[in-house]
Formats: sequence, structure tokens, C-alpha cells
Amino acid sequence: MAGPRTKQFNKPKDMKKTFIRLASYLKPHRWILLIIGIALIIAAVATVLGSYMLKPILNEAVRLFTEGSSDFTAFFKLVATLAAIYIVGAGCNYLGQRLLLNVSTSTLLRIRKEMFGHLQRLPLQYFDKRTHGEIMSRFTNDTDTLREMMSQALPNVLTSGLTIIGVLAFMIAMSWQLTLVVLGAFAVMLLVVTKLGKRSVKFFRKRQTALAGTNGFAEEYIEGQREIKLFNREKKAVSDYEKLAEELRTSSTSATTYSMILMPIMGNMNYILYALVAVLGTAMMIHGGEMGIMDVGTLGAFLQYSRQFAQPITQVSQQVNVILNALAGAERIFALLDEPEEVDEGKVTLKKKDGGSWVWVCDGEEIPLRGDVRFFDVTFSYDGTTEVLKNVSLYARPGEKIAFVGSTGAGKTTITNLINRFYDVQKGRITYDGIDVKDIKKDDLRRSLSMVLQDTHLFTGTVKDNIRYGKLDATDEEIVAACKLANADFFIRHLPQGYDTVLTADGANLSQGQRQLLAIARAAVADPPVLILDEATSSIDTRTEALIEKGMDRLMKGRTVFVIAHRLSTVRNSNAIMVLEHGEIIERGDHEDLLKQEGKYYQLYMGMFELS
Repeated sequence: MAGPRTKQFNKPKDMKKTFIRLASYLKPHRWILLIIGIALIIAAVATVLGSYMLKPILNEAVRLFTEGSSDFTAFFKLVATLAAIYIVGAGCNYLGQRLLLNVSTSTLLRIRKEMFGHLQRLPLQYFDKRTHGEIMSRFTNDTDTLREMMSQALPNVLTSGLTIIGVLAFMIAMSWQLTLVVLGAFAVMLLVVTKLGKRSVKFFRKRQTALAGTNGFAEEYIEGQREIKLFNREKKAVSDYEKLAEELRTSSTSATTYSMILMPIMGNMNYILYALVAVLGTAMMIHGGEMGIMDVGTLGAFLQYSRQFAQPITQVSQQVNVILNALAGAERIFALLDEPEEVDEGKVTLKKKDGGSWVWVCDGEEIPLRGDVRFFDVTFSYDGTTEVLKNVSLYARPGEKIAFVGSTGAGKTTITNLINRFYDVQKGRITYDGIDVKDIKKDDLRRSLSMVLQDTHLFTGTVKDNIRYGKLDATDEEIVAACKLANADFFIRHLPQGYDTVLTADGANLSQGQRQLLAIARAAVADPPVLILDEATSSIDTRTEALIEKGMDRLMKGRTVFVIAHRLSTVRNSNAIMVLEHGEIIERGDHEDLLKQEGKYYQLYMGMFELS
């Protein structure tokens, strides 16, 4: 059940190690970072000095007023100095932020490139064990938290920290008595914020849970509208949704109430503190001899500092959570980058000769590529415990069509996964033209194979580009020939722009059968000696299936073909049919032989049992 995307707080397991590793990505920018640091320090100092300049400006204004002087030269100089300080501070802040933006985007670009490049080198089992959403979260949520930390949190912590130190130092220098008052009032504010914050967080969590439940319910029931209407369950759906919506309303009201009263309380307490400092400061001016030295300028500057004091502390506390969250995200990114890459110890390579034929190059010897595949007592387990294949032996001579039939989980797809070395066998061996597949480089091995899966994936781009994915240097003529071979040319030419029609959203503007035909054409243009069809026609209607059977027959000529199919009509013309059950081959032979045996295949073909 899907829910909304919410920002969760996470804490890194090893903060120091993660931070050091993240800092290594910033090493190429160390001189720019030095400039950024200096610029942000100057900006923070300018903020503190700007407030301090109120003291001489106010005192000069009081002097002019009390003396009735018309000489404003000193006053204008002080105002000009204040303006210059703020201009320099603003300029340095802009420079620091602009350079930091360049550094953060460059660093994230490097991290994203490393992640995506590393992802391409990971074994297929990594993707089998994780959801796409989990992997995508590394590229979206985790990198986004890093961007926020580098471009906002870290500079804010630096400038806010310097501002706090500077403001506190000037406040103590001006009046340690009033500084104690400010610190005491701030301690009370923190206590109030902590109490209200705990209550608010509890209700916000309830709200997020209720929101996730409401959205998930709505998504599920929108997708299930056909079933709802079929069984007349509209009223029940509305009733169930109203209960979830009411829970969301209650928790949202409570959460919003606490968050709304927090700011007015803090604002009013700030006003009270401001008034208290003003009253006490005024008293100190009147009774200067008894309570210390205080003048109008000092009081004005101190009041400004008292307003500035709370803001940077609040910013630091907020940014600390952002930094911890970002380091947790970086930890997950580094965990991805530390995943072991696909191991390839093969040395045998594939080479195309001048005549167009392909040969295996093994220790200088050239072996013709024919497509002879054999299994010798192969045993395999995905998890090291449960055996998916048990002592499987079979052979496929060049040009033969071998079919695998059996229930879900019988091991049919596993056999094809082992042929192209998505996984390696634990026991036994597989040979390709007499060469152990473990000795063949994976890139070269997979170049000699084409595979059409049950779930077709089409990339964003034109029809032509999607077919050319099987052979990047394929000419337009080769693409058209491959489509004719797969009987896809007819429907392609009736698309709005023909072969130049742009496909988006995984080919959502095509029918499932049309998408499957494109996948078959993509395999055909690669012109491989070995072809693997894993439920390739399961999503195609019988009429479309009849159309492609002729094309498939032409495509399979001279090739070794492995077919996995639930529809037994698609495997009748196979040279050999293997019936698998619980990882073992229980029957083998061609269609006529297996019918004569009257075993499992006979029962399936006659409809006495169904494949699950």
C-alpha cells in the first residue's frame, strides 16, 4: 500500500567515518572552500558589527539633538560606515553562497556519476534482492539531503555559530547584567519550545501515519474500481475511507494547533524580553552610577543584539537535524558504492572476422561461434540453502529449439539466467561451443545472446531507437528487416510517425502485444546465434501470436533457441521439450514422444492439469 513521500529523520551509524569520506569528495575544491569560509566569516562579522554601529550612530544623534548642532558630518560618516559594512557583508555572503552552490552541484554530479556507473557493474542478484524504489531513493532522497546540507545547512551553521559568539561577546561587553537577563529568558523559551515540541511531534507522527493510510487506501481503491463496482461495494468503500479521513482530520487538527501556537508564544515572549531589556536598560541609564554605565546608543545596540540572539540558535538546532539526516543519506550512498561489483574472471573473447563470422578467441586459438550449449550435472541455489536446480544435464545443438515447461518455481528461468551468467553455478558446469562459460568474458558471452523477457521494457525515445538498442550500429535498413522478420513492420508503419514515433512511459501508447513485438525485433536486429525467449508470447493474444510465429520461425533458423512458455501450442515444434518439476528434469523428448509417454506433459497438453 503506497503512501506519501515524507521526510524522515535518520541518524548515521558511524558519523565520523561518513563525514571523513564525504569530505574526501570536497578535496578537489579545497581552495574554493577556503575562499567560501573567509567570505562567510566576513559576512557573519559584518552582521555583528552592523548592529554594534547603532551605538555610535544613536549617541551621535542624541548629541546633535541635545546640543542643537547642525554639523552632521560625523553622523553621516557613521551611517556611511554602517552602509559599507552591510554592503561588504552582503557581497561576501553572495560570493560564499554562489561558490558553495558550484561546489555542491559539482560534488553531487560526481557522486551521482559514481553511483550510476557502479550500479551498471553490480550483479543482477543485487537488483533481485531490492525494490526499485529502494535503489531510486539513493539517487533522489539521499542525494537531496546531501544537497541541502552542503548548500544550506553547513554554511548556516558556520555563520550562525559565528554570529552567536560575536553577539554574546558584544552583549557581555556592553552589559553583563542585561546579558544574564537575556540568557535567563532564553532558557525559559527553550523549556517552552521543548515541551510544546514533544507534543507537536507526537501528533505530527500520527498525522503522517494517518496520511499514509488515507493515500494508500485511495490509491488501492482507485485501482480497484472495477471490482468495487462489480460487487456493489461503493458504500463500504466510502464508509471505510471516511473513517480514515476522520482519523487524519483529528490528528492534523491537533498537530496544526500545537505548531500554530508555538510561533505566537515565542513571538510574544520575544516582545516581553525586548520590553524587559528596554525597561531595565532605561533604569540603568537613569541610575548609571548604581547599576553600571549605559547610554542610549548602548541600549539601542543591545536591544538589537537581544533580537538577534535567538534566531541563529534556532537555525543551528534546525540545521543539526538536516546534517544528521544528510550524513545518514551519505551512509546509504556509500553502502551502495561499497557493494561488490560483478566478478568476471573470463579470458575468452569474441571476435568478428572480415567475412562477418564470429569466433571465440581462446589462448590465441579461434573457435567458431556456433551456439552449442550443454549443461553437465548443474546444481544451483540462489541463497546457498534451497536448491533451485538439481543435477540438471541437457544439450542444445546449433540450430535446435529447446523448450522448458513446468510450474512456477520449477527452475525454467534459472536455466536461462545461468546460460548468460547472470548467476554462476555452484556445482557442475555449462559449456558454450565446448568452452566453460565461466572462462568467457561476460560482455562477450552476452553479446552472443539475445533474450526476450515476459516483461518488456521500452526506453524513452523513438521506435527506431528502441530497436537499435539490440545493436547500436544497426542501419535503418537492418532495423526494418528485423521488424519485418518479427512481423512488427506493419503496425509500426501505421503509428503516427512510423519508425520515428516517440515512445514514453515504457511504451504506454502501445498495446502489450505491440510492445512484445518490438522486443522481439530488438532481439532480431542483434542477430545472435543463441536466442532465449522467456514467456515472450505470454502477453500476446492468439491472433498476434499467430502473426509472429512465422517471423519467429524465420528468426530461429540457424540459431539455438531456448523457449520458456506456458502455452504448450508455442513449443510443439521444438526439437526437444524439457518438463521440469522442483528443479529436476522429469521428462524430455519432442512433442510426439512426450504425448506417447502419457506423463506430465500429456496431462498438461490434454488439459488434465494446468500450469501455475
